[in-house]
Amino acid sequence: MKNTIIKTKNLHKTYQETKVPVHALRGVDLEIKKGEFTAIVGPSGSGKSTLLNIIGGLDNPSEGSIEVSGIDITSLSASQLIDFRKKNIGFVFQSYNLIPVLTALENVEFIMLLQKRDKEQRRKRAVDLLKAVGLGDKIHNRPNELSGGQQQRVAVARALASKPSFVLADEPTANLDSTSTANLLDIMENLNREENMTFVFSTHDQRVIDRAHRIINLEDGLISEDKIVKKNQPLSR
Repeated sequence: MKNTIIKTKNLHKTYQETKVPVHALRGVDLEIKKGEFTAIVGPSGSGKSTLLNIIGGLDNPSEGSIEVSGIDITSLSASQLIDFRKKNIGFVFQSYNLIPVLTALENVEFIMLLQKRDKEQRRKRAVDLLKAVGLGDKIHNRPNELSGGQQQRVAVARALASKPSFVLADEPTANLDSTSTANLLDIMENLNREENMTFVFSTHDQRVIDRAHRIINLEDGLISEDKIVKKNQPLSR
């Protein structure tokens, strides 16, 4: 389909680290279109994080196919996959995953450094992004000098630095208080509305679910419900 950005077909994932195999995904068929603001929900162990990791190329399926931006990522070599992720996918993790010895500015610049972008260009984009997430006065602070909410906003800025096709956010609000969560979701919703940025969340946080435009419920590795709860807002430009 023309606007489809993520497509999985008969996606299975089985972990065999113990004598009894764990079937994390049992045949997931899913399509995400450009500009969606989607929450994947379900109890612990339902397969939410596994699904996001496979979509993001951080894990491999045991069976099935996955296309991202029209490319079958299961056919890519390890080096091709790394390059594809750098150019196409933004990640926001529950644990922030910031580099502790780098400043907020340097953390946001890092992905662009890997992309070999011009120094002046990447510095300007990093500053602009940090201002956009309300951290223009914290660009020279290291992670240990920032609150949890501020660190997560740095992570969002970093996820957007490479101008990705979409952003995957795995439990991004789990460690945040209500105010920080509201601020973070406001930023993401504005980016979704104004930039048509696609967001896919893995979450059990009702605060995130209440903001989602589409809710996909996973149970025992299968989609049990998939519903549109809000229409995407029109672009402001």
